Amino acid sequence: MAGEEGAQPSPAPGVRAPVGVDPTRAGIARVHDYSLGGKDNYEVDRRFFHDILQVAPRMREVPLMARRWLDRVVGHLVRDVGIDRILDLGAGLPAIQNIHDMAHQHNEEARVVYVDNDPLCCTHGRALLERYPNVRYMQGDLTRPRTLLSEVAEHLEPGRPLAVILSGVLHHVPDELDPAGIVREYTELLPPGSHIAISHYLDPSGDPGAHRLARELEHRFVHGLGSGWFRTREQIASYFDGLELIDPGLVELGDWWPCGPALRSRWLEGRLMLGALGRVPTFRGR
Repeated sequence: MAGEEGAQPSPAPGVRAPVGVDPTRAGIARVHDYSLGGKDNYEVDRRFFHDILQVAPRMREVPLMARRWLDRVVGHLVRDVGIDRILDLGAGLPAIQNIHDMAHQHNEEARVVYVDNDPLCCTHGRALLERYPNVRYMQGDLTRPRTLLSEVAEHLEPGRPLAVILSGVLHHVPDELDPAGIVREYTELLPPGSHIAISHYLDPSGDPGAHRLARELEHRFVHGLGSGWFRTREQIASYFDGLELIDPGLVELGDWWPCGPALRSRWLEGRLMLGALGRVPTFRGR
């Protein structure tokens, strides 16, 4: 695995410093890479994920489900809406079928900027994606929207509608940093017609079995990775304040524009994540 490139920025208060190349601690990006079948991970990451599988045997299918949801979202944005500028925040390590792959199926000129605060992800991203003229991988802090948007402006053209992807990342932002407030600031700063896509771990408080599993998984994630909070539907819905929700709204990922009717009942782990796409309105209230 590649080493770190440059000095790490100081993490925001309440955010655990990125693990980077430390082989003694499981890292969010490396665990996710392993869950998708990647090779950029250590034994500590694999051991952590196998411990998760002991209580949630179908958990390996959750990131695949999220990837399929993201493919449908990006396809809609590029093909149907005409968005050709995409900002992926908390991008992690490059994997199979990345966002630029999804976008370029519909528009080869679409520009994609990946951002992560982990220098390891940035090193890998730059090495693997530098051959694509319309793709960039940058180090940045998604919890500081105004600063981050100014840093990526050169590549995404200020004033032009863009899509901001927050897939599987806000559940790693602690309550004290106000994830809903962070999204609200992006909403206020983005040009009208822009879109924000969010997927997030769910604590389905009305379902006792799913609630117990969510609480157990959160305990393991927070103690093993330093983050990974399962929030209520109401909390996740608050992230879309000020946005126009695109049908079918905030739903389980498999229900967001599914490719066809469900052939079987959804497994428990698949009900622990919600996703939605919101549009920045043309006219905003004061």
